Amino acid sequence: MSETTIRPIDVSPEMLESWLASGEAVLVDVREDFEHAGERIDGAHHVALSRLDPEQLRRTHGAKRVVFHCRSGKRSAQAAGRYAREGEDAFHLQGGIEGWKSSGRATERSASAPRIDVMRQVQITAGSLVLLGVVLGMLISPWLLGLSAFVGAGLVFAGASGWCGMAMLLARAPWNRGAGASCALARS
Repeated sequence: MSETTIRPIDVSPEMLESWLASGEAVLVDVREDFEHAGERIDGAHHVALSRLDPEQLRRTHGAKRVVFHCRSGKRSAQAAGRYAREGEDAFHLQGGIEGWKSSGRATERSASAPRIDVMRQVQITAGSLVLLGVVLGMLISPWLLGLSAFVGAGLVFAGASGWCGMAMLLARAPWNRGAGASCALARS
C-alpha cells in the first residue's frame, strides 16, 4: 500500500495516554536523533523516519498498536502511511510532541541538549547569510546577491521537501554533539 492510500488515524494525547497505561500501544518517535535527544515523551521508542523499517516494528511490538509521533504531525503521518497495510489501522499522535505538551502532559528534556535547538540555529544562520549577501551585494558586487538567492532557494526546498541540509550540517556541529546529533530532517 502506498502512503497516500491509507489515511492514518489521529490519536489524541488523552487516548494515547490511556493506551500506553494499559499496555495496548507503543509510542514510536520518528524525529531525528538530535530532536529525540533534546526532548522526548517518556517511554517513547526512537526510530527516525529515515531508518523506519515497518516489518521490524511489527516483529518487535507484536499485536500492540503502534502510534507514531514527531514534532507536529507531518512525519508521523508519513511513518503511519509507510507502516499501514491493507485492513490495518495506522495511528499517529495528533499534533505530535507539541500537541502532547499543549495538552498539559510532560516531556523529558536532556540536560545536554543545546541551549538553542537546531532549527533555531538554522533560522539564525540562514537569516545571517541572507543579510550578509544583501550587504555584500550592495557594497561590493551585485553578484554577491547570489548568496541570498542560494540560501532562499534552500529554505524553499527545505519547506517543500521536509529535508534541510543546513540542519544536517548544524546537527553535526561540535556544540550539538552532546545531544546525540547525527543527521536532521527539517521540522515537520
